Amino acid sequence: MKENTSDRRNFIKNSTAAAGLMAFPFLNNNNFGSYSTEIIKAVSVPTYDSPRIKFAVIGMNHNHIYGQVEAVKKGGGQLVAYYAKEANLIADFAKRYPDAKLAKDEKEILEDKSIQLVLSSAIASERAPLGIRVMKAGKDFMSDKPGITSLEQLAEVKKVQKATSRIFSIMYSERFENKATVKAGELVKAGAIGNVIQTIGLGPHRMNAKTRPEWFFDKDLFGGIITDIASHQFDQFLYFTDSKKADVVASQIGNVHHPQYPKFEDFGDVMLRGDGGMGYIRVDWFTPDGLKTWGDGRLTILGTEGYIEIRKNIDIAGREGGSHLFLVDNKETKHFDCSAQVLPYGPQLVDDVLNRTETAMSQEHCFLAMELALKAQKNAQRISLKK
Repeated sequence: MKENTSDRRNFIKNSTAAAGLMAFPFLNNNNFGSYSTEIIKAVSVPTYDSPRIKFAVIGMNHNHIYGQVEAVKKGGGQLVAYYAKEANLIADFAKRYPDAKLAKDEKEILEDKSIQLVLSSAIASERAPLGIRVMKAGKDFMSDKPGITSLEQLAEVKKVQKATSRIFSIMYSERFENKATVKAGELVKAGAIGNVIQTIGLGPHRMNAKTRPEWFFDKDLFGGIITDIASHQFDQFLYFTDSKKADVVASQIGNVHHPQYPKFEDFGDVMLRGDGGMGYIRVDWFTPDGLKTWGDGRLTILGTEGYIEIRKNIDIAGREGGSHLFLVDNKETKHFDCSAQVLPYGPQLVDDVLNRTETAMSQEHCFLAMELALKAQKNAQRISLKK
């Protein structure tokens, strides 16, 4: 029987390809590593029979204040008083915390010697001046981010903090209040990925323009997109690279899609170089409505022996919930379920108030994160897209 020439050619072609793959086993993914999941075990946390400190709230223009209050309460703090200028904000806060007293004004709280700590999520540009008044009144201060919106404010805050020796803390919640990011800190300090080389921090947010107050769209009040949102990423860059000094290599900002808000910014990115590693940051207001959460926040930490990726709020691959951590090293790829991870910031801050220590965050680190954000914002090139 006559041989089919076409079939013979196909057979030879396929056989040659198969032989080539066998000669290069590294192309077969099954020869590398393995995949596993580790569930972080729940641990008992301290409970307190009586309040360790008394604290108050002044200004609640951002809902972050509720996370701030809960963090301090976990550390044994007792919320005793609050004040805001806006009646609607007061009403919402009073429903949540009916046992706390509404003060008649800010002065009443500042003059109450029993109050040791004041929290605030006031309009961003008002937070540093408030913190200065709080410290001068002999109290410690914890602000929502950004705690400072200009280099001039930063200089005055540093001056007063040094003179009073009070704590000026900023709650960088994307690290302090994200369980996977806290776990990543433990893994990095334990050497799980060797020496850290670079961090890549992505902070997308959903606009929800109809729900936003007027100050949200005014750069003079919110500080600019890098100052505001990216302060989280500067904190994480310094923390994970263990950098004590850093420079902004390049930064850019723009309002590329919202001309109806001329004093708004919807995109920014930054390149950093520190004495402990490099960093890249991107923040934006372009989370689409199809996502189940306000933003697909990511953090990638590159090390000499592996890398970590954190999917802070959602895993778009399908796993439920947030705080997903993935670790890849020379042995395996591992997914960590961090839902039971303990968040230490609040209890540590209360410890620092009582013991005059810096276990939650050093004052130098707090200020340096904001300084880098403010410099990146001030010196950023403005971009525009013509489409």
